[in-house]
Amino acid sequence: MSYHVVELREIEPGIVQLTMQDRTFKNAFSDNLISELASAFEEVSRNTSFKVVILTGYDSYFCSGGTQDGILSIANGKARFTDFNVYALPLECDIPVIAAMQGHSIGGGFVFGMFADFVVMSLESVYTTNFMRYGFTPGMGATYIVPKKLGISLGTELLLSAGNYRGGELLKRGVPFPVVPRNEVLKYALQTARLVTDMPRVSLVTLKQHLVADMKKELNAVVDKELVMHEKTFQQEEVKNRIITLYGK
Repeated sequence: MSYHVVELREIEPGIVQLTMQDRTFKNAFSDNLISELASAFEEVSRNTSFKVVILTGYDSYFCSGGTQDGILSIANGKARFTDFNVYALPLECDIPVIAAMQGHSIGGGFVFGMFADFVVMSLESVYTTNFMRYGFTPGMGATYIVPKKLGISLGTELLLSAGNYRGGELLKRGVPFPVVPRNEVLKYALQTARLVTDMPRVSLVTLKQHLVADMKKELNAVVDKELVMHEKTFQQEEVKNRIITLYGK
């Protein structure tokens, strides 16, 4: 398959790297990025020689979350975040996924990374769940996965405050992931991937299915509740105005 904003490359035997590189939208969830990520993960699932995925971005961007048009479509009742289940692709992947979050990870982009099995952050990058900055409640499973991965206290703070946190600050706050200089993120992820490829693929798939089984069940119920909250919070005129005036600032 031909890819334009996602690069799929086997960098070592059994290790496939998916690089998001939609420079036009700074790796926001454009139509192209969504469709190519879905296709890339499908290709990964079909190739039984792959044992681990490294998911990363380009330069200083990992993933920027929803596009302005995409968020406004939800506000206008024309779409829901469940229309494209891109956020849970790492969770649904048969083999382990390492999110090498070398760059800024914003809103749904941060949530996307949290659904990976391993996470590596950079000291310099900004990490934020900024949904509430626009006045609407979080979606994409954020209210489930962020507290689960970061802990109740820090996860709740990120969701409610919608603040920007540098990786270095999160490291001091005890985030349970390795946080290294940006130029070392991929190196760290590759070292982890090499450990994983030493295992039999059948065993890797079997163990991952076991580890994420409860998460998948719990996530479905949370997503239903997030959709109910969206029905209420996206209807505010203030929310639409915030999306128009604050997006990208």
